[in-house]
Amino acid sequence: MARNPNKPKRFAQIREAYTITREQDKRIGFILAGLFLGSWILFIGLGFLWGHPIYVAVLSLPLAILLTTFVFSRRAERAAYDSIQGQSGAAASVLMAIRRGWTVDAAVNVSASMRTQKNPNMIHRAVGRAGVVLVAEGTQNLRAMMLDEKRKTERYVPGTPITEIYVGDGEGFVSIRRLQKELRKLPKVLTPTQMREVRNRLKSVGGMNIPIPKGPMPNRARMPRPR
Repeated sequence: MARNPNKPKRFAQIREAYTITREQDKRIGFILAGLFLGSWILFIGLGFLWGHPIYVAVLSLPLAILLTTFVFSRRAERAAYDSIQGQSGAAASVLMAIRRGWTVDAAVNVSASMRTQKNPNMIHRAVGRAGVVLVAEGTQNLRAMMLDEKRKTERYVPGTPITEIYVGDGEGFVSIRRLQKELRKLPKVLTPTQMREVRNRLKSVGGMNIPIPKGPMPNRARMPRPR
């Protein structure tokens, strides 16, 4: 029987996700073990009440594993965001994790020198069926940079919808945790052909080669691989 080549990668991703989660939550191992054993023992106890403990134990084992996996995925998601919170390029890391239906160019516009600023202002560009999405992250003067980048984008793809998103906390900003959800809820206004045309026109104005925070990023039920 042929081996599944993706299985080693999947286990490596799970191990990496667990390592990152444990760095943020030292009790994660005890929590998952307690949850698995507690839920399984509970099911077995119900099996004794119903008079079929072995039958219930066998059937409830996958349910206990599923419940434990669900809790782990939620905690891993939280830990993944916490591990990149405040890092330069965090928004780009989250954008690249979306993968399906979107093409991302990181740091198409960066303020000052990345060598002299710990967290420079930067704008990332995502292209999908919703049009062009410009995502700004940084500390100050973001709107001036956004206006400059929007004007430049309009010259290359006139008439294409351009959405502005500012990553941060407070009114008018989108938190790093909600960034993927914000893009997914945008209406699809371009046909696949139009989307490809927009991507091709913007290829000549790609982004910079910046360091992106590493590690698995959450994407609902599965952990996507960094691009």
